[in-house]
Amino acid sequence: MAGGEVSADVTRAEICAVACAELFRGDGEIVAAAVAGFVPMLGSRLARATFEPGLLTTDGGPALSAEPVPLGRQAEEIEGWLPFRDHLWLVLNGRRHVVMGPSQIDRYGNSNISCIGAWERPERQLLGARGGPGNTLLNPTSYWVPKHSARVFTDKVDFVSGVGWDRGAHEIRAVVTNLAVLDFATPDRRMRLRSVHPGVTVEDVVAATGLELAIPERLPETRLPDAVELRVMREELDPKGLREREVPS
Repeated sequence: MAGGEVSADVTRAEICAVACAELFRGDGEIVAAAVAGFVPMLGSRLARATFEPGLLTTDGGPALSAEPVPLGRQAEEIEGWLPFRDHLWLVLNGRRHVVMGPSQIDRYGNSNISCIGAWERPERQLLGARGGPGNTLLNPTSYWVPKHSARVFTDKVDFVSGVGWDRGAHEIRAVVTNLAVLDFATPDRRMRLRSVHPGVTVEDVVAATGLELAIPERLPETRLPDAVELRVMREELDPKGLREREVPS
């Protein structure tokens, strides 16, 4: 992919979108289901528009789009139809990579979107387990957290909606947040800090995390988008700047 000099006004949201795009690198012809917000949705479409053209993406509905669709628009050219029944077949056969948004996540990638507090008498009722068990047991799964905090990154989740590496997950690939990228590339599949976004320190991440992270001795910064990626995001896929609503600069 062609690169070029990067503008000095790159925003944190754009860095996060590129980090989300990287989640799909090497996936090939599977469905990219970025259901957790504008930034991962933009990332999946950016990956398809640049380095991962085989990805299957939708406009948010059952239509498989012929090209990556700008955020907030419907597909003009449709190359396939994916009703819910067929979508579930893809899930059952590991042909989807989903990006979910956890209310809580622990050191092994167990996630909670069901309730806060004890299941018998929760303090807060959330979405319910929904597709979490099937997603995590059968498909590559990643997570997007727009506001990194100790309330999300916790030593133990209150309810396991999606299983982690210690409970038989298929593949919990990575977690992208507004501060950093985290993965599970450790011998015991414990959460590791992979990179910090420009302007963020390790101390910032640790202070906002309620569990013990594995931290490499040499920790890189999350890569910046190149000139092509910036143009595609700003002019083609998100000209309205919806990404900035999730991660304000």
